[in-house]
Amino acid sequence: MKHRIKLGVLCLARTTFDFNGAKEIFDARKKDLRNLENVDLQIIEDLVIEVEDGERAAKELASKGVDGVVIISGTFHLGHLALILDKVIRKPILLWGFNELPYDGGKIRLNSVCGVNLNASNLYKSGNDTFHVTIGDEIDRDWVDAVRIKSALQNAHIGLSGFRAHGFFNLGVDELKTFKETGVLLDQFPISEMYGQEVSEEEIQEREREVRKKFDTSGVTDEQVKKVARLIASTKKFMDVNRLTGLAVRCWPEYANNYGISPCAAMSILQSQGYVMGCEGDVEGTLTMIAAKAVGGETPFLADLSQVNFKEDFALMWHCGVAPCNLWDGKSKRSLDTYFAGGRGVTADFVMKSGKVNIFRIDSARGRTRLYMGTGEAMAMDKELKGTYAKVRFNKSIGDIIEQVVYSGIAHHVVMVYGDFIKPFEIFARLMGWEVIR
Repeated sequence: MKHRIKLGVLCLARTTFDFNGAKEIFDARKKDLRNLENVDLQIIEDLVIEVEDGERAAKELASKGVDGVVIISGTFHLGHLALILDKVIRKPILLWGFNELPYDGGKIRLNSVCGVNLNASNLYKSGNDTFHVTIGDEIDRDWVDAVRIKSALQNAHIGLSGFRAHGFFNLGVDELKTFKETGVLLDQFPISEMYGQEVSEEEIQEREREVRKKFDTSGVTDEQVKKVARLIASTKKFMDVNRLTGLAVRCWPEYANNYGISPCAAMSILQSQGYVMGCEGDVEGTLTMIAAKAVGGETPFLADLSQVNFKEDFALMWHCGVAPCNLWDGKSKRSLDTYFAGGRGVTADFVMKSGKVNIFRIDSARGRTRLYMGTGEAMAMDKELKGTYAKVRFNKSIGDIIEQVVYSGIAHHVVMVYGDFIKPFEIFARLMGWEVIR
């Protein structure tokens, strides 16, 4: 399900053009807009023509707390109007122009595209170059999804359980810079609060039945299965009580020592149920998962670009065993294992399903925030090793990808999500003023 947002919509016009024709098109578009998924519309019903109309509309939409503004150039119009809206509302702007109406022997009827050009030039020259433009009969749904990402991050509450993993300096974040750019608040908690919540024996037993139903547990002990079950119940309660949108977890080196097992298997199940969880204390990776989920990405997860095959041109997107268990390929054995942390790893092991995938990462370096992205295809493969993984062939050579990643300093975690969400992420990067590395 996509993140719910609120959009302001209004139509600008000028009486020296066919404003009645523009109003008819606007009324028809309103019906289409009401079909947008999880979008609450705040529509200024009448055409906005004079400066005073623009001022009233801007105040009304600002008071409604909209996440973005759709400014339609029904006809050519006063240049004041979009600037007034930008000044008062200060939210992402879509400049939408209608297709021109058939000629009737007189002057051009709408001149809508010229109105879009006027607004774009005024906004750009006033310092706003984060607007987006579309021309045609339908709203640009990719822009709508980009606004979902921005809103989801602005409203996110991220928890950090412990700290980043030992030695993973490249996963560190500047909390106040992150807050300034995205609005995200980050709260840090002791690791013990994640696994130390009071849960009933009935809850543990219910979660244990769930674990045994989803996984072959023959490779672990009954006590380890029970610890996985208890951690699922405790973590769920911890995130719910603290109203966390996402949780980054320092899952090693001390987690297994302090709790008895690593959290991988518990995180695999919780992520399959919609909880956003990043391993190894990766806050920016967790933010990226929230972004992917906002546009309808099904259970995004963190993976390493772990193995490359230059001859066959693919990469193994692998992690130690934390991917959401609903992404299982349905063929390999879905099992629990203890291959690391001195036999206390308790990770999920399975091959992930085939299909089109995107990889993303919100990544900061040298005082700048960048957005890394790529497109590929996860292919069928046999279960040949421990952990959770997919064999992926990308839309550019794996050699080019490795060169791009290492020479731009992208962190060694990326978010992989099934589907194609590149365009909304590109528009989102423009809204944020971030560099795109693709």
